[in-house]
Amino acid sequence: MKRMNRIERCLICLLLIALACGASCRHAASPQSASAPNAPQYTRIISLSPSTTEVLYGLGLFPRVIAVSDYDEFPPEVKQLPRIGGWSNTSLEQVTALHPDLIVMTESQAPLIKDKFDALGVKTIVVPSYTLEDVLAGIEQLGRETGRAQEAQKLINETRAKLEDVRTRTRELPRPRVLCIVDRVPGTLRDLYAATRGSFIVQLIETAGGDSIAPPAASGFGQISKEAVVTLNPEVIIDLEQNTTNGTLAEDPKAVWQELAQVKAVRDGRVYAMHDTSVLHPSQFVGDSARKFAVLLHPEVFKDSGH
Repeated sequence: MKRMNRIERCLICLLLIALACGASCRHAASPQSASAPNAPQYTRIISLSPSTTEVLYGLGLFPRVIAVSDYDEFPPEVKQLPRIGGWSNTSLEQVTALHPDLIVMTESQAPLIKDKFDALGVKTIVVPSYTLEDVLAGIEQLGRETGRAQEAQKLINETRAKLEDVRTRTRELPRPRVLCIVDRVPGTLRDLYAATRGSFIVQLIETAGGDSIAPPAASGFGQISKEAVVTLNPEVIIDLEQNTTNGTLAEDPKAVWQELAQVKAVRDGRVYAMHDTSVLHPSQFVGDSARKFAVLLHPEVFKDSGH
């Protein structure tokens, strides 16, 4: 899988900051639309995000997917599909050559690319992707607009059940103070970015029985200094930095965090590196992601990350 470069990741963070306030208001005000009785039967779908590909799979529509983003890993069959670029370099030439009748993307991607597809006259579906409520709304929207409303409701029910199972099992447990780092310069503690309230990642940590302590940020993601980390003194640090495991970017995250040896999480050996990209995807797998976080926060209750 191709990994996002820092320019793409920083661009995404900036877009989230710019969009979050308007998006939250829009989500709160948008009514639920009724199922379309005669939804188009799309047969040539391009998915521009791993999360939308996962939802299309859950709705039984993956056989109609003809191309995906550079970052897709699931289902394994995506390896056989054309890759049409990333967040900021989607190949319009490839898209045009594939003759799609539907392009699916997340709301945070839309400002970068939607107008280009509109100009081509291709139907697009933009799904919300900031919060857990967005995840469920996005599944409902995709199901409704593709004629898979029943499949969508089943997927929503299954996702809610997984989240509630984790929430119930952690409800009475002590809640460690958690800092979740979503980006930093590989091999260093420079340019730290943390998940904050307003992001589905923090909601998953809370579902898993932790308390997120990152300072508030408008977008649900914000830059944080090393000095602030020391002051916050988290009991658990979850490091989602997506580095390669070999080659020039290889690193030992626990060694990197020794720079802040006075922090309780570092001192107690509770810095957890997660190289599982799926936890960053706002799809029906958020229930599984909540369990993965719970395994780290409460290993006495969750012995493994099995589903």
